[in-house]
Amino acid sequence: MPHLELAAVSKSFKSNKVLDDISLVADAGEIVVIFGPSGTGKTVLLRLIAGVEEPTTGRISIDDQDMADVAPEHRDVGMAFQNFALFPHLDAFENIASPLRARAQSEGQIKDGVARVAKLLKIDHVLGHAPRQLSNGQKQRTALARALASSPKLLLLDDPLRNVDAKLRFEMRLELPRLLRQARSTVLYVTQDYKEAMALADRIAVLANGKFVQVATPEEIYRHPATVSVARLFGDPTINLVETIVGDDATIDLAGEKAAVDKAYVPLKGKAVTFGVRPEAVEVSNSAGHGFKARVMAVTPLNERTVLLLQTKAGAELLASLPSSSPVIPRSESEVAITFNPIGTHLFDRETGAALAKGRA
Repeated sequence: MPHLELAAVSKSFKSNKVLDDISLVADAGEIVVIFGPSGTGKTVLLRLIAGVEEPTTGRISIDDQDMADVAPEHRDVGMAFQNFALFPHLDAFENIASPLRARAQSEGQIKDGVARVAKLLKIDHVLGHAPRQLSNGQKQRTALARALASSPKLLLLDDPLRNVDAKLRFEMRLELPRLLRQARSTVLYVTQDYKEAMALADRIAVLANGKFVQVATPEEIYRHPATVSVARLFGDPTINLVETIVGDDATIDLAGEKAAVDKAYVPLKGKAVTFGVRPEAVEVSNSAGHGFKARVMAVTPLNERTVLLLQTKAGAELLASLPSSSPVIPRSESEVAITFNPIGTHLFDRETGAALAKGRA
Protein backbone atom coordinates (compact mmCIF):
# COMPACT_ATOMS: atom_id res chain seq x y z
CA MET A 1 0.00 0.00 0.00
CA PRO A 2 1.42 3.46 -0.86
CA HIS A 3 2.25 5.56 2.18
CA LEU A 4 2.06 8.90 0.39
CA GLU A 5 0.03 9.68 -2.72
CA LEU A 6 -0.21 12.94 -4.63
CA ALA A 7 -3.07 12.94 -7.14
CA ALA A 8 -3.23 15.74 -9.72
CA VAL A 9 -1.94 18.34 -7.24
CA SER A 10 -1.66 21.96 -8.40
CA LYS A 11 -0.69 25.11 -6.52
CA SER A 12 -1.09 28.69 -7.68
CA PHE A 13 -0.28 31.98 -6.01
CA LYS A 14 -2.65 34.44 -7.71
CA SER A 15 -1.85 34.08 -11.43
CA ASN A 16 1.44 32.24 -10.85
CA LYS A 17 1.03 28.45 -11.17
CA VAL A 18 3.94 26.89 -9.24
CA LEU A 19 2.87 23.23 -9.41
CA ASP A 20 0.82 21.95 -12.32
CA ASP A 21 -1.23 18.75 -11.99
CA ILE A 22 1.51 16.57 -10.46
CA SER A 23 1.07 13.01 -9.24
CA LEU A 24 3.43 10.80 -7.23
CA VAL A 25 3.26 7.64 -5.14
CA ALA A 26 5.83 6.84 -2.42
CA ASP A 27 5.82 3.46 -0.69
CA ALA A 28 6.42 2.96 3.03
CA GLY A 29 10.12 3.21 3.85
CA GLU A 30 11.04 4.55 0.40
CA ILE A 31 13.46 7.47 -0.11
CA VAL A 32 12.20 9.66 -2.96
CA VAL A 33 14.39 12.61 -3.92
CA ILE A 34 12.61 15.63 -5.41
CA PHE A 35 15.26 17.08 -7.73
CA GLY A 36 15.35 20.19 -9.87
CA PRO A 37 16.83 23.64 -10.31
CA SER A 38 16.07 26.48 -7.91
CA GLY A 39 12.59 27.96 -8.25
CA THR A 40 10.82 24.88 -9.59
CA GLY A 41 8.46 24.49 -6.59
CA LYS A 42 10.26 21.81 -4.57
CA THR A 43 9.85 23.56 -1.20
CA VAL A 44 6.24 24.49 -2.00
CA LEU A 45 5.52 20.79 -2.59
CA LEU A 46 6.88 19.86 0.85
CA ARG A 47 4.84 22.62 2.49
CA LEU A 48 1.69 21.27 0.84
CA ILE A 49 2.38 17.77 2.14
CA ALA A 50 3.15 19.09 5.64
CA GLY A 51 -0.11 21.07 5.65
CA VAL A 52 1.51 24.50 5.90
CA GLU A 53 -0.02 25.38 2.51
CA GLU A 54 -3.17 24.05 0.88
CA PRO A 55 -3.23 22.78 -2.71
CA THR A 56 -5.27 24.76 -5.22
CA THR A 57 -6.54 21.50 -6.72
CA GLY A 58 -5.84 17.80 -6.26
CA ARG A 59 -5.58 15.38 -3.35
CA ILE A 60 -2.79 14.52 -0.88
CA SER A 61 -3.21 11.20 0.95
CA ILE A 62 -1.10 9.69 3.73
CA ASP A 63 -1.81 6.07 4.62
CA ASP A 64 -4.80 6.23 2.28
CA GLN A 65 -6.33 9.12 4.26
CA ASP A 66 -7.15 12.38 2.49
CA MET A 67 -5.25 15.21 4.23
CA ALA A 68 -7.63 17.97 3.11
CA ASP A 69 -9.06 18.57 6.60
CA VAL A 70 -6.12 17.28 8.68
CA ALA A 71 -4.11 19.88 10.59
CA PRO A 72 -0.29 19.82 10.25
CA GLU A 73 0.24 18.61 13.82
CA HIS A 74 -1.95 15.55 13.17
CA ARG A 75 -0.26 14.35 9.96
CA ASP A 76 2.61 12.48 11.66
CA VAL A 77 5.12 14.37 9.51
CA GLY A 78 8.64 15.49 10.46
CA MET A 79 10.35 18.28 8.54
CA ALA A 80 13.90 19.67 8.42
CA PHE A 81 14.69 22.91 6.62
CA GLN A 82 17.78 24.03 4.69
CA ASN A 83 18.28 27.04 7.02
CA PHE A 84 18.10 24.81 10.16
CA ALA A 85 15.27 26.93 11.74
CA LEU A 86 16.38 26.14 15.32
CA PHE A 87 14.79 27.97 18.25
CA PRO A 88 17.58 30.40 19.32
CA HIS A 89 16.44 30.56 22.98
CA LEU A 90 16.52 26.76 23.42
CA ASP A 91 19.57 24.53 23.72
CA ALA A 92 20.08 21.58 21.36
CA PHE A 93 18.31 19.19 23.76
CA GLU A 94 15.18 21.32 23.94
CA ASN A 95 15.18 21.95 20.19
CA ILE A 96 15.16 18.20 19.58
CA ALA A 97 12.62 17.66 22.37
CA SER A 98 10.13 20.24 21.06
CA PRO A 99 8.01 17.83 18.93
CA LEU A 100 7.93 15.34 21.81
CA ARG A 101 6.74 18.02 24.24
CA ALA A 102 4.07 19.03 21.70
CA ARG A 103 2.78 15.46 21.97
CA ALA A 104 2.71 15.73 25.78
CA GLN A 105 5.14 12.86 26.31
CA SER A 106 6.53 12.20 29.77
CA GLU A 107 9.95 13.53 30.82
CA GLY A 108 11.34 10.01 30.72
CA GLN A 109 10.07 9.45 27.18
CA ILE A 110 11.45 12.82 26.08
CA LYS A 111 14.88 12.11 27.60
CA ASP A 112 15.05 8.67 25.97
CA GLY A 113 13.81 9.98 22.60
CA VAL A 114 16.35 12.82 22.47
CA ALA A 115 19.19 10.55 23.59
CA ARG A 116 18.35 7.99 20.90
CA VAL A 117 18.50 10.37 17.93
CA ALA A 118 21.37 12.44 19.34
CA LYS A 119 23.53 9.33 19.64
CA LEU A 120 22.50 8.23 16.17
CA LEU A 121 23.59 11.59 14.72
CA LYS A 122 26.67 11.92 16.96
CA ILE A 123 25.63 15.14 18.69
CA ASP A 124 25.01 13.76 22.18
CA HIS A 125 28.04 15.75 23.45
CA VAL A 126 26.53 19.15 22.49
CA LEU A 127 22.97 18.76 23.79
CA GLY A 128 23.53 21.54 26.35
CA HIS A 129 24.76 24.04 23.77
CA ALA A 130 22.72 26.94 22.42
CA PRO A 131 22.39 27.13 18.60
CA ARG A 132 24.90 30.00 18.44
CA GLN A 133 27.51 27.69 20.01
CA LEU A 134 27.05 24.98 17.39
CA SER A 135 28.92 24.60 14.13
CA ASN A 136 26.88 24.50 10.92
CA GLY A 137 27.32 20.73 10.84
CA GLN A 138 26.03 20.40 14.40
CA LYS A 139 23.10 22.72 13.62
CA GLN A 140 22.23 20.61 10.61
CA ARG A 141 22.32 17.41 12.67
CA THR A 142 20.26 19.04 15.43
CA ALA A 143 17.58 20.06 12.93
CA LEU A 144 17.57 16.55 11.48
CA ALA A 145 17.39 15.04 14.98
CA ARG A 146 14.37 17.23 15.77
CA ALA A 147 12.63 15.93 12.63
CA LEU A 148 13.46 12.32 13.55
CA ALA A 149 12.74 12.53 17.30
CA SER A 150 9.04 11.72 17.13
CA SER A 151 9.65 8.78 14.74
CA PRO A 152 7.34 10.24 12.07
CA LYS A 153 5.95 7.96 9.41
CA LEU A 154 6.74 10.64 6.82
CA LEU A 155 9.94 12.69 6.83
CA LEU A 156 10.30 15.82 4.66
CA LEU A 157 13.86 17.12 4.22
CA ASP A 158 14.23 20.45 2.44
CA ASP A 159 17.81 20.53 1.10
CA PRO A 160 19.22 20.03 4.64
CA LEU A 161 22.87 19.88 3.49
CA ARG A 162 22.85 23.04 1.39
CA ASN A 163 24.35 25.30 4.06
CA VAL A 164 27.12 23.03 5.32
CA ASP A 165 30.69 22.78 4.10
CA ALA A 166 31.81 20.46 1.30
CA LYS A 167 33.51 17.95 3.63
CA LEU A 168 30.40 17.49 5.77
CA ARG A 169 28.18 17.25 2.67
CA PHE A 170 30.33 14.39 1.42
CA GLU A 171 30.29 12.63 4.80
CA MET A 172 26.53 13.03 5.18
CA ARG A 173 25.91 11.65 1.68
CA LEU A 174 27.51 8.47 2.95
CA GLU A 175 25.79 8.48 6.36
CA LEU A 176 22.28 9.71 5.53
CA PRO A 177 20.99 6.62 3.66
CA ARG A 178 21.83 4.46 6.67
CA LEU A 179 20.31 6.94 9.14
CA LEU A 180 17.13 7.35 7.12
CA ARG A 181 16.63 3.60 6.75
CA GLN A 182 17.14 3.15 10.49
CA ALA A 183 14.38 5.71 11.05
CA ARG A 184 12.05 3.53 8.90
CA SER A 185 10.22 6.62 7.68
CA THR A 186 9.05 7.34 4.18
CA VAL A 187 11.32 10.17 3.04
CA LEU A 188 10.87 13.00 0.55
CA TYR A 189 14.24 14.69 0.17
CA VAL A 190 14.62 17.94 -1.78
CA THR A 191 17.92 18.86 -3.42
CA GLN A 192 19.33 20.59 -6.50
CA ASP A 193 22.61 18.65 -6.26
CA TYR A 194 22.47 15.72 -8.69
CA LYS A 195 25.24 13.81 -6.86
CA GLU A 196 23.24 14.01 -3.65
CA ALA A 197 20.14 12.79 -5.47
CA MET A 198 22.03 9.85 -6.99
CA ALA A 199 23.60 8.89 -3.65
CA LEU A 200 20.44 8.99 -1.52
CA ALA A 201 17.45 8.06 -3.65
CA ASP A 202 15.57 4.84 -4.22
CA ARG A 203 13.82 6.90 -6.89
CA ILE A 204 14.32 10.43 -8.20
CA ALA A 205 11.41 12.67 -9.22
CA VAL A 206 12.72 15.39 -11.55
CA LEU A 207 10.66 18.57 -11.20
CA ALA A 208 10.78 21.21 -13.95
CA ASN A 209 8.32 23.95 -14.88
CA GLY A 210 5.91 22.77 -12.22
CA LYS A 211 5.71 19.18 -13.49
CA PHE A 212 7.47 15.87 -12.90
CA VAL A 213 9.26 15.20 -16.18
CA GLN A 214 10.69 11.83 -15.07
CA VAL A 215 10.32 9.59 -12.02
CA ALA A 216 12.71 6.63 -11.96
CA THR A 217 15.69 5.04 -10.25
CA PRO A 218 18.99 6.99 -10.31
CA GLU A 219 20.50 4.53 -12.79
CA GLU A 220 17.48 4.73 -15.11
CA ILE A 221 17.51 8.53 -15.12
CA TYR A 222 21.23 8.68 -15.90
CA ARG A 223 21.22 5.97 -18.55
CA HIS A 224 17.82 6.77 -20.10
CA PRO A 225 16.95 10.45 -19.55
CA ALA A 226 13.43 11.25 -20.71
CA THR A 227 14.33 14.66 -22.15
CA VAL A 228 17.31 16.78 -23.16
CA SER A 229 16.81 18.91 -20.03
CA VAL A 230 17.01 15.87 -17.74
CA ALA A 231 20.15 14.68 -19.56
CA ARG A 232 21.77 18.08 -18.96
CA LEU A 233 20.96 18.05 -15.24
CA PHE A 234 22.76 14.78 -14.51
CA GLY A 235 26.47 14.37 -15.10
CA ASP A 236 29.72 16.25 -14.58
CA PRO A 237 31.05 17.11 -17.11
CA THR A 238 27.68 17.64 -18.72
CA ILE A 239 26.47 15.62 -21.69
CA ASN A 240 27.66 16.63 -25.18
CA LEU A 241 24.75 17.74 -27.39
CA VAL A 242 24.86 18.24 -31.17
CA GLU A 243 21.99 19.03 -33.54
CA THR A 244 22.15 16.73 -36.54
CA ILE A 245 20.21 14.40 -38.87
CA VAL A 246 20.22 10.61 -38.78
CA GLY A 247 21.82 9.32 -41.98
CA ASP A 248 22.11 5.97 -43.70
CA ASP A 249 23.16 2.98 -41.58
CA ALA A 250 22.48 4.89 -38.35
CA THR A 251 25.21 7.49 -38.81
CA ILE A 252 25.09 11.14 -37.84
CA ASP A 253 26.87 14.14 -39.25
CA LEU A 254 29.11 15.71 -36.61
CA ALA A 255 30.16 19.00 -38.19
CA GLY A 256 31.25 17.26 -41.36
CA GLU A 257 32.46 14.04 -39.75
CA LYS A 258 30.40 10.86 -40.05
CA ALA A 259 29.94 9.05 -36.73
CA ALA A 260 28.18 5.73 -36.17
CA VAL A 261 25.47 5.43 -33.52
CA ASP A 262 23.42 2.46 -32.33
CA LYS A 263 22.09 0.35 -35.25
CA ALA A 264 18.71 0.32 -33.52
CA TYR A 265 18.28 3.93 -34.70
CA VAL A 266 18.21 2.88 -38.40
CA PRO A 267 14.41 3.50 -38.66
CA LEU A 268 15.06 7.17 -37.78
CA LYS A 269 16.86 7.81 -41.08
CA GLY A 270 16.39 11.42 -42.20
CA LYS A 271 15.00 12.64 -38.85
CA ALA A 272 16.28 15.91 -37.35
CA VAL A 273 17.55 15.07 -33.88
CA THR A 274 19.71 16.25 -31.02
CA PHE A 275 22.50 13.74 -30.55
CA GLY A 276 23.75 13.35 -26.97
CA VAL A 277 26.83 11.49 -25.79
CA ARG A 278 28.11 11.28 -22.24
CA PRO A 279 31.76 12.39 -21.88
CA GLU A 280 32.69 8.96 -20.47
CA ALA A 281 31.22 7.36 -23.62
CA VAL A 282 33.60 9.32 -25.86
CA GLU A 283 36.34 6.75 -26.45
CA VAL A 284 39.72 8.21 -27.31
CA SER A 285 42.69 6.42 -28.88
CA ASN A 286 45.84 7.46 -30.72
CA SER A 287 45.52 8.84 -34.24
CA ALA A 288 46.26 5.43 -35.76
CA GLY A 289 43.07 3.99 -34.29
CA HIS A 290 39.60 3.72 -35.78
CA GLY A 291 37.08 6.56 -35.74
CA PHE A 292 37.19 10.19 -36.78
CA LYS A 293 40.03 12.55 -35.97
CA ALA A 294 40.09 15.36 -33.42
CA ARG A 295 42.63 17.58 -31.73
CA VAL A 296 43.06 17.79 -27.94
CA MET A 297 42.54 21.46 -27.03
CA ALA A 298 42.83 21.13 -23.23
CA VAL A 299 43.57 18.48 -20.59
CA THR A 300 42.08 18.94 -17.09
CA PRO A 301 42.97 16.42 -14.34
CA LEU A 302 40.09 15.99 -11.84
CA ASN A 303 41.33 13.48 -9.25
CA GLU A 304 40.09 10.08 -10.41
CA ARG A 305 39.19 11.32 -13.92
CA THR A 306 40.81 13.48 -16.59
CA VAL A 307 38.63 15.65 -18.82
CA LEU A 308 39.65 16.41 -22.39
CA LEU A 309 38.32 19.23 -24.57
CA LEU A 310 38.36 17.91 -28.13
CA GLN A 311 37.82 19.70 -31.43
CA THR A 312 37.04 17.95 -34.71
CA LYS A 313 38.58 19.14 -37.95
CA ALA A 314 35.29 20.84 -38.80
CA GLY A 315 35.29 22.74 -35.50
CA ALA A 316 32.81 20.76 -33.37
CA GLU A 317 33.80 20.60 -29.68
CA LEU A 318 33.30 17.58 -27.43
CA LEU A 319 34.19 16.75 -23.84
CA ALA A 320 35.68 13.34 -23.06
CA SER A 321 36.16 11.95 -19.56
CA LEU A 322 38.85 9.29 -19.06
CA PRO A 323 39.92 7.42 -15.92
CA SER A 324 43.11 9.03 -14.63
CA SER A 325 44.51 5.50 -14.42
CA SER A 326 44.35 5.17 -18.23
CA PRO A 327 47.70 3.96 -19.62
CA VAL A 328 47.92 6.93 -21.96
CA ILE A 329 46.40 10.37 -21.36
CA PRO A 330 46.71 12.41 -24.56
CA ARG A 331 48.65 15.66 -24.37
CA SER A 332 47.28 19.04 -25.32
CA GLU A 333 47.52 19.76 -29.07
CA SER A 334 47.93 16.07 -29.92
CA GLU A 335 45.74 14.35 -32.51
CA VAL A 336 43.45 11.48 -31.44
CA ALA A 337 40.77 9.21 -32.91
CA ILE A 338 37.25 9.20 -31.46
CA THR A 339 34.53 6.57 -31.32
CA PHE A 340 31.35 6.47 -29.20
CA ASN A 341 30.23 3.75 -26.80
CA PRO A 342 26.55 3.17 -27.74
CA ILE A 343 25.59 2.75 -24.04
CA GLY A 344 26.25 6.45 -23.45
CA THR A 345 24.64 7.83 -26.60
CA HIS A 346 21.13 9.25 -26.93
CA LEU A 347 18.89 10.73 -29.60
CA PHE A 348 16.28 13.38 -28.75
CA ASP A 349 13.55 14.91 -30.87
CA ARG A 350 14.92 18.29 -31.92
CA GLU A 351 11.57 20.07 -31.54
CA THR A 352 10.17 18.60 -28.31
CA GLY A 353 13.41 17.52 -26.58
CA ALA A 354 11.86 14.13 -25.78
CA ALA A 355 14.05 11.04 -25.91
CA LEU A 356 13.56 8.90 -29.01
CA ALA A 357 13.11 5.20 -28.33
CA LYS A 358 15.47 3.01 -30.31
CA GLY A 359 13.82 1.80 -33.46
CA ARG A 360 10.98 4.37 -33.30
CA ALA A 361 10.53 7.66 -35.13
